[in-house]
Order: sequence, then C-alpha cells, then structure tokens
Amino acid sequence: MDLVFHDAEVVDGTGGPSYRADVAVDGGRIAAIVKEGAAAGCQRPTARRVVDAEGLVLSPGFIDMHAHSDLALLRDPDHSAKAAQGVTLEVLGQDGLSYAPVDDRTLAEVRKAITGWNGSGDDIDFDWRTVGEYLDRLDRGIAVNAAYLIPQGTVRMYAVGWDDRPATEAELDHMRRLVAEGMEQGAVGMSSGLTYTPGMYAKDAELTELCKVVAGYGGYYCPHHRSYGAGALEAYQEMVTLTREAGCALHLAHATMNFGVNEGRAPELLALLDEALDGGADISLDTYPYTPGCTTLVAVLPSWASEGGPEAVLARLRDDATAERIRHHLEVIGSDGCHGVPMDWDTIEVSGVSEAALTDWVGRRVDGWESARRLLLEDRLGTTILQHVGHEENVRTIMRHRVHTGGSDGILQGLKPHPRAYGTFPRYLGRYVRELGVLSLEECVAHLTSRPAARLRLPDRGVVREGHIADLVLFDPETVGAGATYESPRTLPTGIPHVLVNGEFVVEDGKRTSALAGRSVRRAR
Repeated sequence: MDLVFHDAEVVDGTGGPSYRADVAVDGGRIAAIVKEGAAAGCQRPTARRVVDAEGLVLSPGFIDMHAHSDLALLRDPDHSAKAAQGVTLEVLGQDGLSYAPVDDRTLAEVRKAITGWNGSGDDIDFDWRTVGEYLDRLDRGIAVNAAYLIPQGTVRMYAVGWDDRPATEAELDHMRRLVAEGMEQGAVGMSSGLTYTPGMYAKDAELTELCKVVAGYGGYYCPHHRSYGAGALEAYQEMVTLTREAGCALHLAHATMNFGVNEGRAPELLALLDEALDGGADISLDTYPYTPGCTTLVAVLPSWASEGGPEAVLARLRDDATAERIRHHLEVIGSDGCHGVPMDWDTIEVSGVSEAALTDWVGRRVDGWESARRLLLEDRLGTTILQHVGHEENVRTIMRHRVHTGGSDGILQGLKPHPRAYGTFPRYLGRYVRELGVLSLEECVAHLTSRPAARLRLPDRGVVREGHIADLVLFDPETVGAGATYESPRTLPTGIPHVLVNGEFVVEDGKRTSALAGRSVRRAR
C-alpha cells in the first residue's frame, strides 16, 4: 500500500457512530479499512508510509459548498486558506458572477464587476472562454478539487447586457444554449445573485426556463435569492416555488436570516423548508458559522444605480443629484441591493480595497453616505466590506437542520478578509461541536462531507469507504479550531496535521506540501 493510518478514530461521514480502525490508501483511493477487533486472520495493512493516528479523527475531506476561489486557485498554488482547513473540494461560480462562459466583452465587464471578490485579474492569463476550457485550466493542477456552477448573471451579461428589462425570446434561447453547453462541459448546476446586477434583472419566468435546462442534466440551482432582510421569507418561498415548477433541485446559498427584522426568525424559515421537503421538494442549503456577512460596497446600491455596468455606476456617483437619489434609497427607502432594509452605516466595516492609497480605510466603519460615495469613486467600485447584521441564535438554529451543509462564502481578496475564508470548517468542529455541543461530531462531519457529496452527485466521495477516492482529513478533536479572527483573519487553523487530496498529502505534519493534487470535478453523466 502507499499509506496506512494506524489506530484512527474513523468518523466516516455517514452520521453513524465512530469506530477505531486502520485505513489504507493506495492509488489515490481507500484500499482497506480494518476495524479494531476484526476477525482472527485479518492482518493489519502495511504500507510504505505509516501514520500513527492514535487519538486523532480520520474523516472525509470537507466540501466547501460556497467558495469564491475562482481566481485564487490559479494565482495561489499554495491555497492554504482552504487546504489547511481540511477542505478537499470547493464549489465555484457562486452568486451568479464568475468568468465562464464569456466572450471578450463579457470577460472585461465581469472582471470589473467582481474586482472586490477576486481582484482585477491582471495577474491571470484568461486563456479560456467556455466552462469546459475553464475546467481544463483547473486540471493543470490546483491545491484542492473544484466543481463549477454556471453563473446566471454572467450568462445574462453575455446574452442581454446590463439592461433592466425582460430578455427577448432570441436572448432567452441564447441563454438556454449557454447553460446547456456549460452543463454538457461539466458544470454541476447554475447559480444566481439576485441582489447583484445584472442577474437580479431576471424575472422568475426567465429563471424558471434556465432551471428547466439545468434540471434536464441532473444539476441543481443555487440562488443567492432576492432578500436576506426585509422580505426574506417571501424570497425563500419564491425560490422553492420556482424550482418546483422547473423540476429542478434547489440549494440555498448562505441560507440565513439577517438584519434586525429577522432576529429569532430562523424557525419560520425552517418550517417553510420542512413543508416543502415533506411535499417532495429536493432542497439543501449551506451556511457559515459566523454572524457578519461579506460583500462589495457597490452591491448595496439600488439596482437602478447599477444598470449599464460599472462605468455607468461611476458616472451616477459623480453626479450630485443622482448621488443624492441613491442616498435616499439607501437610507430612507431601503435599497434592494441592501435587502430592502434602510442602511445603518455603523454595520459596514471596510475589509479590503483595490487602490493601495486607500489602505487606511481597511478595518474602519463607514461613517455615512458621503464617505461611502467617495470610497466607491476613488476605489473604482473595488471595495469589499463586512456587514455586521447577523444573529447567533439564527446561525445555530439553521446549522442543526437536516439538509444543512457547510459553505465558507470565503472572499480571499483584501487586507482584512472575513475570517470565514480561513476558519469556517475548523470553527464548526471546535466551537460548535466541542465547545458548545450544538452538533455532535458525527453529525457535523456528515454536514460537511456526505451531504454535500450527495448534492453534487459524487458517488465515490464524502464517505470513508473502501473504493472511495482518498480525500481525507486527520484532525485532533481536542484542539481543532479556527485560528482566524476578525483582527487576524489570515491565521491558519490548529489541530489538523494531515490532509489528503486524491490520495496525496497536501498538508503533512501541519505544513502545506508542494502537491497540486486537485482537479476539476465534473457533473456525473
């Protein structure tokens, strides 16, 4: 054998009780599992490399169901932000905005639109245009595995542009073709960002038609829906109704209830989902174990202010009369970009800027509209923010649900990113399992492994089982925890000495190796 873990406490991802065993890996797969007390004559496996796992837990690798590493995987081969957490697979193309499928015009526009998420991309060779070509680029070697969702906002940008209007029948046909081609090339589903332009300009009928295409390929729809604040429950119900009409599986992105209007209302969301699930709906969701959100500052503007694309936004911000109208929508009416809730500037903390001259802003709260306006103009919309609008009670309630999975929503850009980018998975294990007992260890591992693997239709990942791909994590249940904090958000976790991706060590003895063992994980055919 290539490798054997001796005397590991195996938490296999099914949610069942743990057991003590030797686990052998050979040729990138789990070759043998010999449980303690196995029948006489069953020999312990031997290997070229033996790891003493006494006192440690061996589990499947964690699957990040909501990642923003679309360019980070290419620019940073180390990618310890995720590898050190035990993440062995990330799902990219989130929130309706990413870099395939595109033509030259769309690529230039989307790069500007999500500079705050992923940087400008000036350091990236964008030698792809289609979904398949992007996945091929990943296959040249990345730190961890990656699956991809077709971004509906990018598709609309490509076929319709930045206009707030219904698509013509010809444009809708073009979008259907782009989605079908992306699914055929290996995407696992489609995402939307329905508080981000231009994806939010799509009405339900348009989204339903695209979801029908996704459903035809066995994929799922992953919406950042139209509100996490005022009207949140109605927005969740809208997505449930839409996908049931389309016959499409639904995975709710960073599914939480934020802002003061939703404090303590998580049970209402779960009741809505339980009713749909009991009626036969195919639904799952992901969350991160923190209360603040993270997005770009431009995203909180009203949708009409973003029509026409980034340059049109900047022009509106320069015009005093239009800027005053934007302020009124933000502070008095409640912008649709800010989930229908009037802006409380005290909740907005700058986490990253694109212009080096503006770094003094990082870590500061925005003290009003004029400061926000100036920052948007001087940073050319590249500012990233933390939005302190969540509720711990809601976070804990939702993570207990039967269809819950883990997703970091990790934006790696900026000097002071949200600590969820570096800490989500060890924080689940350390704070919410060991310290608070919100979940048992076996439950929590299932949430982070087999449940997402089932949603992604990956029959040989997500469980410690003979014949399965050896995406594995060895961690110390007594010390595992997030090192990342709001003050030091890039600190790596503790208590995770070994991580294997496709049978290769990407973390060994607590240190990142040079292995680029990850590959694209494409839709099951």
